[in-house]
Amino acid sequence: MFEIKPKKFSKILVGVDDAPDARAAFAYAVDKAKRDGSELGIVSILETGDINVYQILDKDYVHGTEDELKSRINEYVEAAINYGIDPKKITAIVDRGSRPAERICNHVIPEFQPDLLVIGSIGKRGNRKAVGSQASYMTRNAGTSVFCIRTTETVSYE
Repeated sequence: MFEIKPKKFSKILVGVDDAPDARAAFAYAVDKAKRDGSELGIVSILETGDINVYQILDKDYVHGTEDELKSRINEYVEAAINYGIDPKKITAIVDRGSRPAERICNHVIPEFQPDLLVIGSIGKRGNRKAVGSQASYMTRNAGTSVFCIRTTETVSYE
């Protein structure tokens, strides 16, 4: 017989946005960080691919959008603190890019150096068994352990 030793992670990174699957991933990551006494990185990507050329040239627009994202990520930080995570062990990360999964794998992970990435995945209507393209990319390219948290909700893209 063998001894069961649950894996403890020292540095957890969780990707967040306003989707239900991201909130589920966040809840898991915060609870795991608390149980393991881990550092917690909370990352959100400002998707510049959704911004048109006029908006990208308007510094007020980009800074306003980035400020909104920072405000939202601070809500996640506060929730983690309220759950019992030491504020000194939390890092809020806001990054920009047209492909969030690639930004996380190629820029955020090398900088933050987590030993666990926690992400959410929500299926498209009619294809519940498939993992979303962002989650699939990160699972293949993160270079670290990845927990993909699924929700029962689906999203339709019409």
